[in-house]
Amino acid sequence: MRLGVNIDHVATIRNARGGIHPDPIRAAEIACLSGADGITAHLREDRRHISDIDIKNIKNNIDLPLNLEMAPTLEMLDIALEAKPERVCLVPEKRREITTEGGLEISKISNEKLLVLEKILLECKSNDIDVSLFIDPSYEQINAAIKLGINIIELHTGLYSNLKNKNEELKRIETAAKYAYENNIEIHAGHGLNFNNVKSIANISFISELNIGHFLIGEAIFMSLEEAIKKMKKIINS
Repeated sequence: MRLGVNIDHVATIRNARGGIHPDPIRAAEIACLSGADGITAHLREDRRHISDIDIKNIKNNIDLPLNLEMAPTLEMLDIALEAKPERVCLVPEKRREITTEGGLEISKISNEKLLVLEKILLECKSNDIDVSLFIDPSYEQINAAIKLGINIIELHTGLYSNLKNKNEELKRIETAAKYAYENNIEIHAGHGLNFNNVKSIANISFISELNIGHFLIGEAIFMSLEEAIKKMKKIINS
């Protein structure tokens, strides 16, 4: 199982005071040396953490694949086509949200937004950029992804992570992952995962990649980023 390390919140700390420290590129370098399999970064419309220059610097200085999280807009498409990440992950985005609150509602998308989404898929495919959709673990959303011709999805694990009794939501994630796998879709997962709750998600054999950021950056305060990533890798590989 691959581990993608999200470096957004290194940039959040940097932006709190301005300047250049701490540098998210340095965090990406540490992730590379610590066994991460990829770097994830979310370029938000309001640029509250990762910036355009951060994306360019990752591509120019880091050997690991870049998973660029972005809203499904034409502005972000232009940025992706210039940066050429290995993958873009399309996520919902609300200006006032603290963090991504759920998956894309692609099963109920308007015709106008559907046209934009189809353009993003076509343009990215033409430029050898994989496209994944960040969606909730439901048949409805997976069927909508299948209809669009999507071959990678990332299942939102936020609800699972926040629940005290996780059994029902864990079963829902496992069932959704199995269904997607049977329909020739590659499955990733992420949001809210930590050392304790990641074990059950990592045990779902249909999932091939986990993307984790906020917890690892926070834990780095206490045990260093290198050790946090190595410990997470050890847990998911076991």
